[in-house]
Amino acid sequence: MAENTARKVLLQADDVCKWFPIKGWFFEEKRYVQAVNHVSFRLYEGETLGLVGESGCGKTTLARTVLRLIEPTSGAITFDGTDLMAQNKHQLRALRKDMQIVFQDPYSSLHPRMTVRQIIEEPMRIRGLYTGPGEREARVKELLQMVGLNETHMNRYPHEFSGGQRQRIVIARALATQPKLIICDEPVSALDVSVRAQILNLLRELQEKLGLTYLFISHDLSVVEYLCDRVAIMYLGQMVELGDTETIFNHPLHPYTKALLSAAPQVGNFGRRDRILLEGDIPSPADPPSGCRFRTRCPYAQEACAQVPQWVEAEEGHHVLCHRFQELDERA
Repeated sequence: MAENTARKVLLQADDVCKWFPIKGWFFEEKRYVQAVNHVSFRLYEGETLGLVGESGCGKTTLARTVLRLIEPTSGAITFDGTDLMAQNKHQLRALRKDMQIVFQDPYSSLHPRMTVRQIIEEPMRIRGLYTGPGEREARVKELLQMVGLNETHMNRYPHEFSGGQRQRIVIARALATQPKLIICDEPVSALDVSVRAQILNLLRELQEKLGLTYLFISHDLSVVEYLCDRVAIMYLGQMVELGDTETIFNHPLHPYTKALLSAAPQVGNFGRRDRILLEGDIPSPADPPSGCRFRTRCPYAQEACAQVPQWVEAEEGHHVLCHRFQELDERA
């Protein structure tokens, strides 16, 4: 795919697959859940790439696979010029400080018996950063202030905080090792609407201040539109469309992207789209349809869709996985 070479590529995935084996009887043919299937993308330094799709489409599995938190079945993964697939466990451990994750549920990702100070200090201690006790304490205070908390919170426990405050603690912990990349896995979906806005604004401020790069996983299209520079749409383990946010929201090409956008809540009649209702159930990733995986639910499917579609650059920076995108775009 043609990409803008002026920007530095921080994370690159090429033809990445993650298949989970299904246990069966000894005489049965071996089967797999194809959670991620031949996905390729580039994440540029300093940008936010949104990963969108229905629950179970493989968003979280893809994010963890490209960081080798889950071992990929096949494919090539490069982080900041380093081939992650060629690294052993010790070498990967050294790279972990540059790659951090903010999880969906802040409470379950915090140790209930550790104070805020201990939680934020732990990655520093593991990585051998800020070796003196005074240095670590000063760094904890700095991080708490950075995320909108203060030093009076240092000796409290997670249960003493609200959901939004807990997520701020998780973000502070992620920043402790001065990472280059942060995976945000549905970081605001468990929060109240008013608190969501505060956390999103915090993430944006931190990105501008620290030059962070985000891979932002979400099913909330309004959040993605607000925060992300580019958007990747996933369906049943495959990436079906990728482009900058404005293009995806104003000129979607894939029928699945159009259906997702038509289902997004809107206020008033400005920019309202006709609702596209998809028929049938989502196929099982253990037995996906042949050819285009969306064809069993696509209102525009034809016989040609039984063949595997190619990942095509429709226009500069805008890629789509669909046989009929040109014809459908002309019809629109």
